[in-house]
Amino acid sequence: MGNKLFSDFFEKYDVTVIRIRRHALLKIHDVNEENIYILKDGVVKVSVLMLDGREFNITYLKGFDAISMFKDAVNKSDFSSLMIRVESDEASFYRIPKELFMGFVKENAKLQEYVNSYYRKKLSETISRQKLMTMNSKNGAVCAFLYYLVTMFGKEVRDGILIDLKITNDDIAGFCGISTRNSVNRILRGLREEHVIRTLYNKILVLDVEYLKQYVDIKVDSWIHLFKYIKIRIIVLHILNNRFFMSANRIHISFL
Repeated sequence: MGNKLFSDFFEKYDVTVIRIRRHALLKIHDVNEENIYILKDGVVKVSVLMLDGREFNITYLKGFDAISMFKDAVNKSDFSSLMIRVESDEASFYRIPKELFMGFVKENAKLQEYVNSYYRKKLSETISRQKLMTMNSKNGAVCAFLYYLVTMFGKEVRDGILIDLKITNDDIAGFCGISTRNSVNRILRGLREEHVIRTLYNKILVLDVEYLKQYVDIKVDSWIHLFKYIKIRIIVLHILNNRFFMSANRIHISFL
């Protein structure tokens, strides 16, 4: 229903669509940016650049998806900038005047409900992924991340499930909290030797998805891991839930 409401709005106001090629960045200005951006189609990676130069990957988004609400959180956190990088051959975005869209959302109760439920879902998904990345070993974190990619980009082929996304070892390291790509190289080499994965057309072909899945069903077995998980949870909550609320009489959304 939410997508239909958005589509009606885009059609009614003849909203501008911009297109960006693979590995280019969606250029977003400061908090006073007059437009908001919504992903129309394609795949993007959302990350933040730390003050010390390290990149912290948050999530992938694909198809019709909002890329809003991150900007204010980044401005008020210990991160220097938000990055939206196109990962598909091309991605297109709706560029909408913020004032126009805010007014549309404020006047539409169904859309308000959709936006609220959408962000609760995204928050839950991101927390779950970060928990898996934090509470596994390096090998387990990579396996859990590959399983996440299977659920999001997997396509069944003759020999297994193809992750239909070109992803670098640096990207994997950034999502899994691993400091060097060499560590990722060793883990992936081990998975190839165990016949869990292989490379096909510069993409990852998963031969044994059950092997990866075992790292998704994990338990907290130490207070250290629990503390690390709580810390990650707080970070993600801050990024995804900061400065966003709705009530019967007021709506406030922080958009890009």
